[in-house]
Amino acid sequence: MVSAFGQEIFGVGDKRETLGFQTEVRQLLKLMIHSLYSNKEIFLRELISNASDAADKLRFEALAQPELLGEDELAIHINVDKEKRLLSVTDNGIGMSREELIDNLGTIARSGTAEFLEQMTGDQQHDAQLIGQFGVGFYSAFIVADKVTVDTRRAGADQAVRWESDGQGEFTIEDIELEERGTRVTLHLKEDEAEFAEPYRIESLIRKYSDHIGFKVSLHTAGEEETKIVNSATALWTRSRTDVSEDEYKEFYKYLSHDFTDPLTWSHNRVEGKREYTSLLYIPSAAPFDLWNREAPRGLKLYVQRVFIMDDAEQFLPLYLRFVKGVVDSSDLPLNVSRELLQQNPELTAMRSALTKRVLDMLGKLAKGDDYARFWGEFGQVLKEGVVEDFANKEKLAKLLRFASTHSGSEAQDQSLDDYIGRAKDDQDKIYYILAENYATALASPHLEQLRERGIEVLLLTDRIDPWLVDGLGEYEGKALVDIGRSALDLPDGDGSVSQDAMNKEHKALLKKVKRALRDRVEAVNVSRRLVNSPACVVAGDDDLNPQLRRMLEASGQEIPESKPILEINVDHPLVGRLSAESEDDRFGELSHILLDHALLAEGSQLENPAEYVHRMNKLLLDIESGATDE
Repeated sequence: MVSAFGQEIFGVGDKRETLGFQTEVRQLLKLMIHSLYSNKEIFLRELISNASDAADKLRFEALAQPELLGEDELAIHINVDKEKRLLSVTDNGIGMSREELIDNLGTIARSGTAEFLEQMTGDQQHDAQLIGQFGVGFYSAFIVADKVTVDTRRAGADQAVRWESDGQGEFTIEDIELEERGTRVTLHLKEDEAEFAEPYRIESLIRKYSDHIGFKVSLHTAGEEETKIVNSATALWTRSRTDVSEDEYKEFYKYLSHDFTDPLTWSHNRVEGKREYTSLLYIPSAAPFDLWNREAPRGLKLYVQRVFIMDDAEQFLPLYLRFVKGVVDSSDLPLNVSRELLQQNPELTAMRSALTKRVLDMLGKLAKGDDYARFWGEFGQVLKEGVVEDFANKEKLAKLLRFASTHSGSEAQDQSLDDYIGRAKDDQDKIYYILAENYATALASPHLEQLRERGIEVLLLTDRIDPWLVDGLGEYEGKALVDIGRSALDLPDGDGSVSQDAMNKEHKALLKKVKRALRDRVEAVNVSRRLVNSPACVVAGDDDLNPQLRRMLEASGQEIPESKPILEINVDHPLVGRLSAESEDDRFGELSHILLDHALLAEGSQLENPAEYVHRMNKLLLDIESGATDE
C-alpha cells in the first residue's frame, strides 16, 4: 500500500476499531470550527508546534536511550498536493503508541475543561479568545479539513498505528507498518480550502508562524523534485536581541502559549558569569480561563544546553506569577534533571530569585504606560497574592498595587499607594482603607462620612484577597494601613479634645439602655466619632476578624471564633434623638433592634432573622400610621 505522498506503508492490519470522541472533544470541535474560522490559518502553526514538541521529546528520551535517536537528523517535513487537496506535516520525533494515540486525540485530559466549555457564549470573538487560551492544538486541523489521517510509530516500537476521522463524532484506529518512527498528519482539505495546498501560501505561513522553530522545516510539492528548507531553524531565544524583530517575538509568544493575542510586554536576557542561562519571559494580555486553579499546569518551558527538558517547569517562578509564559535555557543544570531534582538544585534558588525580580521589573516598566490598566484588570488579584507570599519582594509589589478610592470617582482600580501619599494631608501619617463586598457598598458605607467631611481619601478594597493583602502589607513608606471599619479610629486634626470615654460618659444612660435592649447581639455600644449623616454603624473590635473575612471563612466551612459587632450611634442624628426620647421600654427595644439591623445591612451583612426584622418594620409603620390617624 502507498500513502498519498508516495511513502510506502506495509500491510494494513486487521485490528481496526471505531471509537467515539469524548463529549468534551465533540463540543470543542464544534465550537472551534465555528469560532476560529477567521483565524483558520493557525492550524499550521499548531501542527508544526506539535511536531517540534515530538522532536524535542525524542531528544530528551535519547539522553537515557541513545539508540532511540540513532543517526537521524530531527526535522519536520511538509508536503502539499494541490491537485488532490492534500497537506501533510511529518516529523521523525517520539511518535505515539496505540494507547497514546487514543488518549491524545480522542480525549481531553485537561483539568477545568468543563468550566472552560461553560464560559462559551456563542459570540465568535469572545469564544475565539477563550479557545486560544485553552489551546487548540491538533483539533484545529478540522477547521480546514473534512478528514484527517494520522500515521505514527513510537520510537523503539515495532508496531505503527493509523488514526482517522472526519471530526463528526467518531474516529478509527488500525495497526499499520511504517519503516520509520515519528508521526505524519495528513489533511484532506475541504473544497473551499484549496489555498492551503498552494506551496507559496504554506511557505508564507511557515515564515510567519514557525520561523523560530529549532528544527529544519522543509516544504515539498507533489510532482516536483526540489525540497526547500523554509525556516531559519534557529531557536529564537538563542539569537541576539538585535537580530529579532518585534513581530518575531510576538509570533514566538503565540507559538509558545497557543494564544491568539499579542503579549503586553516581554524580556529577553542572557546571564553570564557564575551561572549561565538565557530567559525569554512574556506577560500575556489576557488571563487564561484556569487562572484561579492553583493546580493547573504553569511555569516556563525548560531547556538545558538547547535540549528540551520539560514543559511547565513551575520551580522558576513563584505561584503568584503563574500567568507568565516563556523559556529558560540553562547551561549549568544537568541534562538528566527532573522536577524532583530541580527542587533540590542549589542553582535553582538563585535563578528563581533573579527571574522573579526580572518579571517585577518588567511590570514596573509596564506600570508607567497605558497598558498597565489592562494588565491589572486581568492579573491584579493574582499579583496581590505576592504581598502575602513573597516577603523579599514586598516593596516592589507594593508599588505595583492599584486600588479604587474615594478620590478616583469610579470603581476602576487605578490608584497607586504613591498616588495616595502624594495627595495625603501634611499631618496624615496613615493610609485609610475600607473593606467591603463590592464598590457600591464601600462607597455608600457610613464609615466614610467623617473622613469624607474632612477631605481624607480612603481606599475602597473589594477583592477577596484584600483582607490578607492589608495584613501582609501592614504599612507603606512608613505610613500604617488603617481599617476605618474598626473601633479604634485615629484621624488627623481630629476632635482629640474630647476622648471616646468622655463622650460615652456624657451619654452613659442612653448607651446602657441600648445595650440592655440589644442584649447578646452586640459587644458594646459607643458614641460614634465617625458618623455625620447616618444614625448608626457597626464596627469590628481591633482583635476581631473583619466582617468580610468572617463571611468568606464561614462560606468555606471553616470554624471561626464567635464575636459580636460594636454598635456606634450618632447622638446628633434625629433618629437617635427620637430613640432617646422614647419612654416606653418595648418600643425603645424595637427601635434599637431596627437601628442595629439597618447598620448591619449598610455594611453588607445578612440578618440572622430577616423575618423578625420585617415584623418589627411592619409594626413600626403601623404605629406611625396609627399615630398620624389619631392626630
